[in-house]
Formats: sequence, structure tokens, C-alpha cells
Amino acid sequence: MTETTKPTLPDHLSTDARSPFHVAAIFEHDVGIKFNDKERFDVEEYCISEGWIKVPVGKKVDRKGYPLTVKLKGVVEAFYK
Repeated sequence: MTETTKPTLPDHLSTDARSPFHVAAIFEHDVGIKFNDKERFDVEEYCISEGWIKVPVGKKVDRKGYPLTVKLKGVVEAFYK
């Protein structure tokens, strides 16, 4: 794959490597997320067709040390920077 060719962004993507929706090839490039026409920098996971994103809740973590997330619903748009 050349530097100008980027993989198409999937409908559902996660930053967590344990997730089945994680695609490592996409994270070699800068990905941006617009949620309700505002760019968000803290998105852990998104789904365009269902219209939601997951973002961390402050500095709270679960018992395994992973951040707690909350699902926000709205208009989601993914793009390469």
C-alpha cells in the first residue's frame, strides 16, 4: 500500500485492540471524528450507521484499568486528517 492510498473507513471502529472492530491499518493514519458538527478528540469507538460514539468518563477506570465509557447519540462523521 502506498502512502497516498488509505484504507476506507469502516462503519464501526474501535481504538481498543481487544475489540473485533479494531483495524490496525487504519490507525497508521490520523483519523478524525465529527460528532454533531464538532470535532472530537476523545472518541474510543464509533458507529456511523447507528449514530453513536463512546467517550471516556473523566479519569474513571474499571477494575482491570480500562477507562469507563459513555455512549453518546447523534450525527457521526469519520474522516482522514
